[in-house]
Amino acid sequence: MNIMNKLRLHGKEIVTGPGSLNYLQNLNFKKYIIVTGQSSMFKNKTIDRIVDILKNKDASYTIFSGIGANPDTDTVLTGVEEFKKFEPECVICVGGGSAIDAAKVMTLMYEYPQLDFINIKSDILDMERKKTTLIAIPSTAGTGTEVTKTAVITFNDINLKIGLKSYAFIPDVAILDGEITLSMPKSVVAHSGMDALTHAVECYINHNLEEFSEALCAGAIQGLFKYLPKSYSKGDITSRQKVLTYQSMAGSAFHNIGLGMDHGISHAFGGKYGYGHGLLNAVGLPYVLKYNSRDNKVKEKLDRLAKLINVDDFIEAIKQLNSTLNIPSSFKEMGITEEDYLHDFEELLNNSLLGSTKSNPVPMTKVEMRKVLDSIFYGEIRF
Repeated sequence: MNIMNKLRLHGKEIVTGPGSLNYLQNLNFKKYIIVTGQSSMFKNKTIDRIVDILKNKDASYTIFSGIGANPDTDTVLTGVEEFKKFEPECVICVGGGSAIDAAKVMTLMYEYPQLDFINIKSDILDMERKKTTLIAIPSTAGTGTEVTKTAVITFNDINLKIGLKSYAFIPDVAILDGEITLSMPKSVVAHSGMDALTHAVECYINHNLEEFSEALCAGAIQGLFKYLPKSYSKGDITSRQKVLTYQSMAGSAFHNIGLGMDHGISHAFGGKYGYGHGLLNAVGLPYVLKYNSRDNKVKEKLDRLAKLINVDDFIEAIKQLNSTLNIPSSFKEMGITEEDYLHDFEELLNNSLLGSTKSNPVPMTKVEMRKVLDSIFYGEIRF
């Protein structure tokens, strides 16, 4: 039997540990662009720290900020124009997954002016960055985007989030500094942490799983169950650094393997209603796992995960963790109205069948997806 797997876990370096932001002192570029979100990295002084480092190096820099929770194509194109004006040698993207995702796409479109939001949606863009170094510094602990080939962008014209893919999206350096995450609000800790857990779990039950990624997923799942509640309740540097590390392990795994329909559903509902991706993943995960457990291989894997974290039922453990993190148990409880849900249902249904759902361990049809969506929305099993 000939089965060949090609893996790429991350870029050139992962720098991890409290205070690792100081790694930037080792850089020797002349022109930097800092890409970040709306305000949090300014408020916790992370931008000031980066600017001080660049000033001490006598480097020139500019800042592109204001990226929202769900970056869209217009935001990216605006950023690309700033890149063209400034012509950076190094891109430092710092903030949540949205800011980093936007920066990844901006950087590649800056290097390849022929790219647009039609041809960039091809399967995996076979390109390399040649004139810009990309450094990612996550301030939340969930997306794993600092080590992945994926960048999620909202296409407003179709009300859908799409995961764009290219190995050129993988940052050259990922800096995992737990000190930067200390200012995260509890809701962000919960939602981003469950995003990471969903990555690890959906990757683990994916039929494409191989041994490298299996070990990364299992380690991430075990670590997140142990430290995410502590990161949420205590917010100490030890738990924040641990969760930041484990979410990056999950990212290194899933970008090689794929995910499943929880992500497909989240992208559909997030693109339509603007809810945070991690929150949507968390609400949907128990229902998706219950549905997918009809597959014997998935059921066996869930039983193994239960033993790994020392519980009787892994899906019940997910529900309990959601409760501990004050996460709603349904989309209706989360805030989507029944009127909107029913009015938008066909669009939501069709979009939920796209993206990661295509690699779900149980192939999905419209009839079956309807049952899953109703279950998640109303908070009761209808399949």
